[in-house]
Amino acid sequence: MMTDPIADLLTRIRNAARVKAEACIAPGSAMKVRILDVLKREGYIRGYEVFTEGHRSHIRVDLKYGPDGEQIISSIDRFSAPGCRRYRRVSELPKVRGGLGIAVVSTNIGVLSDRECREKRVGGEVICTLA
Repeated sequence: MMTDPIADLLTRIRNAARVKAEACIAPGSAMKVRILDVLKREGYIRGYEVFTEGHRSHIRVDLKYGPDGEQIISSIDRFSAPGCRRYRRVSELPKVRGGLGIAVVSTNIGVLSDRECREKRVGGEVICTLA
């Protein structure tokens, strides 16, 4: 049994990006899909695809690199954990690398980036940060 499946997804993406892999595969869940939607909207990944076999699903995440092969994702860290949830108001959302990165936030209207949260004036649980 895995205690933090979101941290597992982030670690798989981080490890694949370090070795410049084209894609990585992780076990699927609805929350992971919502997080990957934010990463795709913000331009950190090319896309993802969900595969279902029986009762299990897997997600293939297609990573994105710059024109000379440089990493788009330089750091990806878990902010809130299952044992220590960290909620922030919209005014308290972290500015990742002075606004160059993003924070992924779970709100009452869905999973959004910190930029989208500021536009819609909502706070929530900060899931992870990317730069």
